[in-house]
Amino acid sequence: MTNPLTGSEALTVIRGRGRVSALGRALPTSGDALTSSFTTHPTGVPVAALPAPAEAAVAELRRHPSYRQLDRTVLLALLAARQATAQAGWGNGETVSGEMVSEGQERHLADSPFPHFPISPLAVSIGSSRGATERLEQFHAQFLAEGTVPVAASPLTTLGNVASWVAFDAGATSEVALSHSSTCSSAFQALGNARAWLRAGMATRFLAGGAEAPLTNFTLAQMQAIGIYSPLAAAAWPCRPGAGKPSTFVLGEGAAVFALEQVGVEQALAEAQPLFVLEGVGFGFEGIGSKTGLSPEGQHFQQAIRQVLGQAGVSPAEVDAVVLHSPGTPAGDAAERAALHAIFGEHLPPLLSNKWLLGHTLGASAALSLDFALHILETQQWPTTPFATDLATQTPQPIRRILVNAAGFGGNAASALVSVLSK
Repeated sequence: MTNPLTGSEALTVIRGRGRVSALGRALPTSGDALTSSFTTHPTGVPVAALPAPAEAAVAELRRHPSYRQLDRTVLLALLAARQATAQAGWGNGETVSGEMVSEGQERHLADSPFPHFPISPLAVSIGSSRGATERLEQFHAQFLAEGTVPVAASPLTTLGNVASWVAFDAGATSEVALSHSSTCSSAFQALGNARAWLRAGMATRFLAGGAEAPLTNFTLAQMQAIGIYSPLAAAAWPCRPGAGKPSTFVLGEGAAVFALEQVGVEQALAEAQPLFVLEGVGFGFEGIGSKTGLSPEGQHFQQAIRQVLGQAGVSPAEVDAVVLHSPGTPAGDAAERAALHAIFGEHLPPLLSNKWLLGHTLGASAALSLDFALHILETQQWPTTPFATDLATQTPQPIRRILVNAAGFGGNAASALVSVLSK
């Protein structure tokens, strides 16, 4: 089914969102009494792992006969996607004439000339940097020990199984399910793809986001080998974006998923407020010799930011705040700020971050940053860091539009622009 609402006469709106991280499945406000959400991994380094209630939700998912063997990354994506579809009113799907349809579709079935087909097809796009990290390492360890692997090893460790299982759980049996890997900007690759499909009329509803469960011994060893891991203890807020030296990168796990639709401007204005609009997703790239490096000027950030502002037809002066990629590495933090100065000039918008709360979640980080931005648009609040940094503590004016940055190995960057619709 095509969508007649394409091009400039329509808006890509966020109907629902879900998340799971070291903060659990909720987000803190400025009034919350915060304690560090980081813990010490058995390897001795600080990590941002799920708290007990969220861990219980993962365990409950594993009780499903079809989900027992799934990687943790997939399970986190399922938790976030279920929350997003519930908030959007899409339901979790039920069978009608052999097809899976959501509760939100049921009201249309009686009026359809083809009641055996879903009225509003659902597509899925999920980004992940590493994919099925835990299961891949387990199967490889078994191979080294025994020389064999189970039959399910290959299908359970492909990147594509992340989006396909989210689609299965949501009841999308007849639409596209795509997984993306572009290191730490993977979730915005998924969001950009979803927005393009919706605007082109290739889908009517889209679940898009990112998921990552990288807290394994091997993955932690990789991050330590790069020389960027935080030396601070778990209780001391070990991830400190914008605080300067030493490097304070800390790995975390989590997922965030968004329920997207294309809506006509008049319809959007007539709906109950607030309504969140994904105004654009831009991408940048810089070719450099080191795949873990970046230019001091953050050229890839500059490209991505300029592209998304151009998509939205928005000037830098119309951006009220920036949720940074800023992973706590001095070079990376400085390059992103240099890029922002190149775009915004001497006076930057308020700089915000959630990595000091939930670590760097690799392929899920962009999605969790976007969820954080929506939280700020909704509440006009955010918690204050307990350490010295250049992150904003408050702003004198309402925040109506936020730029969200992401970047990853290989010189790639992505930026999303999100706003709250006002009449």
